[in-house]
Amino acid sequence: MRTVTSFLKKPQGLLVLSLVLVIFGSLFAGMFNTSFYSVKVKEIKFQADHGTLSGLLYMPKGAGADDKRPVIITTHGYLNTKEMQDAPAIEMSRRGYIVLALDMYDHGDSRWSAPIPVKDMFGTFWIYSQFDAAKYIYDQDFTKKDDKGNAYVAVSGHSMGGFSTLLSMYMDEMTSLQTGHRMIYTGISVGADYSYAAAVAPQDQLQAAFGSRTVGMIAGKYDEFFFNKSDEEKTAAEKEIKGTVMRKDFAATISGKAFLGLAADAPRAETDKFTEVQSGDLMVDGKVVRPSQTGEHIMFTPNQTHPWNHFSPTTTGHLIDFYARAFNGVTSPNQTNVNLGWGNQIWWAKEAFNFVAMIGFFLMIVPLITLLLRLPLLRKAVSNEIATVSAAVSGKQRTVYWLAIAFSTLIPAILFPTLMDKSADGLNVLRIIALIVLIVSVLGAVIGFVLAGSKKNDFAASRRMKNMGVGSVLLAIVSLVMWIVFNYASKIVVTGKYFNEPTTNQIVYWALVSALIMILVTFAFHYFSKKDAGTRFSDYGISLNIGTIIASLVTAVLAIVIGYALLFAVQAIFGTDFRIWTFAVRTFEQEHFITALRYAPLFLIYYFVSAVALNANTRGKRGGMFLAIVLNVGGLVLWMLAQYGKDFMTGVALYPTQALNGILLFALVPCLIIAAVYARKLFEKTNNVWLAAFVNTLLFTMVTVANTVLFWNLV
Repeated sequence: MRTVTSFLKKPQGLLVLSLVLVIFGSLFAGMFNTSFYSVKVKEIKFQADHGTLSGLLYMPKGAGADDKRPVIITTHGYLNTKEMQDAPAIEMSRRGYIVLALDMYDHGDSRWSAPIPVKDMFGTFWIYSQFDAAKYIYDQDFTKKDDKGNAYVAVSGHSMGGFSTLLSMYMDEMTSLQTGHRMIYTGISVGADYSYAAAVAPQDQLQAAFGSRTVGMIAGKYDEFFFNKSDEEKTAAEKEIKGTVMRKDFAATISGKAFLGLAADAPRAETDKFTEVQSGDLMVDGKVVRPSQTGEHIMFTPNQTHPWNHFSPTTTGHLIDFYARAFNGVTSPNQTNVNLGWGNQIWWAKEAFNFVAMIGFFLMIVPLITLLLRLPLLRKAVSNEIATVSAAVSGKQRTVYWLAIAFSTLIPAILFPTLMDKSADGLNVLRIIALIVLIVSVLGAVIGFVLAGSKKNDFAASRRMKNMGVGSVLLAIVSLVMWIVFNYASKIVVTGKYFNEPTTNQIVYWALVSALIMILVTFAFHYFSKKDAGTRFSDYGISLNIGTIIASLVTAVLAIVIGYALLFAVQAIFGTDFRIWTFAVRTFEQEHFITALRYAPLFLIYYFVSAVALNANTRGKRGGMFLAIVLNVGGLVLWMLAQYGKDFMTGVALYPTQALNGILLFALVPCLIIAAVYARKLFEKTNNVWLAAFVNTLLFTMVTVANTVLFWNLV
């Protein structure tokens, strides 16, 4: 045992352990993904009407042209990828259905082919993805059809994938009026109402298009976006609330009751129950083109938030029950597991082993770099040992230190809504604050230099005043840059052909401002306190040696290339990647790589400044690693707890308008936690911040870019 423990303390040991976790986790994740090899899972790409669509095709053993099966097309929501549909894909394929887990256009590995004006980018992917995929599936020889050519195909999607689901049934019904057959037999939306789909057709006509189909909706009671009351249904108090992050009850709304065939003034609709509903007449230009038909509808209303839906045994169970009812009597006799109950689920085990592999991946980086640094060409990345930044000594200094720590921790979270949305009101306040700091800094510089000149006979006092002057000049420069960043926010990192990921642009802007705040605080402490205590510029780990910088960059590139090579190998061998819920390290296309190069210089500013600040304030301190993590994410975690805690306790979130931004934190926070650990650990290996800054930039820029929507064809 001692030998094993001793080995694991060495970089070779940690590297072996990390590889064991990656291989072990990926092996078992692959086993559960394929239902213990009873389902063949392969990635496919096909040309569709609006571009190239990618998906994971789950093909149960025996299914094919000689044993046609019902097919389920399931897709993700905005910013996500096909892997987010693991739960329904695994559960329904192990029950004998053929499943296509689809990347919508401009998500994951799918691409829209035509140029997209920026103003139209949200009117593309979700409108056509599901229907284009349904047309492809209809033409496959494994798709079961009736004697009239109607296909037994289900469509389902989460969030904007849910909108795509609703629209695909509408488009299919309109097409069937010409072709005489339906390509879509049934459908269920998850985390999506009619709000977006109504831009194409009103709810009554969308429902009319459902016709005799069995249709379901899963409407979480704490969904951040949808299932809201219309204005005429709201009380005066509810109208005062701006935003959508609050408790909902879709079955009690006019829209929800209409879906279940009830009048607007009817009592709350009954959920979790299949109900026969008259679809209503399908109209075109005021004329009836197909009379009303009777179909079954059902609504489920779990106590869940929006992202919770696709990581939930409850929601997955609802999907299992829905498909069992919808496809009752039309499945293949060879689907021997078709009647497995809703509680019989294994997808969570696949997710758990994905997470084990992810832990191994992130654990691998530091020992891998430690070994790389032993190579002669890369040893220059290691600088001479440096002193720690001087600590606060007196009670007053300690008080100021901890106040600064609290400020640095909380301010990025306090400003989070304003910066993510570039809110005009909030930015106006920040502009004023930046101007005040600028004016005070200029005055401080004048006073500092004047007093330094007047105290030439008192060297210590003159030096303090000079430090005050120099520090004030630097603070003035930083505050001026901040004013520019606030004043011209609408022109900084704007979504377009170059910066083509809307949410990445939001995160970059938040990161740039956060970096400027860290610079401001660091300069203030250095020149007004730490410099007088003997702290030198080099103590911050900012080596200006060109050889050190280049060696650090090369080392970081090699480490990340090796890490991603392992990921691609795992993907090829086991068909899995590294992920847990919304946080994932996934493979990428060349478009992702090019886009990452565009964002990397901006993220480098943040991760460089963060590495300096974290090590300056936590190195040499007891519990320094924990403190570094708190500095990086403590405020954001408190923001999330306050946001969702208030929502769950009172029915209204702390910031009801922060629907998407709050969800983005579920992946951003883990990135920043790991980045803090790397910043500390790699500094310990190199005595400078460069390697940590480069590693965090390269790794987390790629993680961010590959896990969100990428509008490659923006014009």
